[in-house]
Amino acid sequence: MKRDDLGNLIERREEGRAKQNQAILGEVRDQLLKLLSNYPDDAEITYQTGIAYDNSGMGREAITYYERALKLGLSGPDLERCLLGLGSTYRYLGNYQQAVETLSRGMKEFPENRAIQVIFAMALYNNKNYKDSVELLLINLMETTMDTKLNYFKRGILAYAQDLDETAE
Repeated sequence: MKRDDLGNLIERREEGRAKQNQAILGEVRDQLLKLLSNYPDDAEITYQTGIAYDNSGMGREAITYYERALKLGLSGPDLERCLLGLGSTYRYLGNYQQAVETLSRGMKEFPENRAIQVIFAMALYNNKNYKDSVELLLINLMETTMDTKLNYFKRGILAYAQDLDETAE
């Protein structure tokens, strides 16, 4: 296989993910592993292999590829999605501190990515950091909602989100 085959494999993987078709995903994983054997130090191929495992419900296996892709210097949009995927997978597998660390990096490097912020809030919750979790979720809700009733109270909700324990006393 040649590096030029990667684009087609990504398209095929996305098709398998959308259809939740394990046969397609398995085929793509096998082809990505062959491609990776030809380009073992390619961060993008390594990362795409991780996604193929993750999309197949094989998060434990995906972690190895995500971590290696990061070490190989993954950058740009792939880095953004890798940090999200790795952090989310850590969280799902109960590795909450690793999730918080990975997603925290994602938030620093990609502060506009709301998906990273929300999954980070979930990891904070799992790590028993309830206050910061709820604050981050409220901020994301209020900054993205189109609900007129919520928007009427936006200023107050955002102010309270900064200190959920504040009272008039």
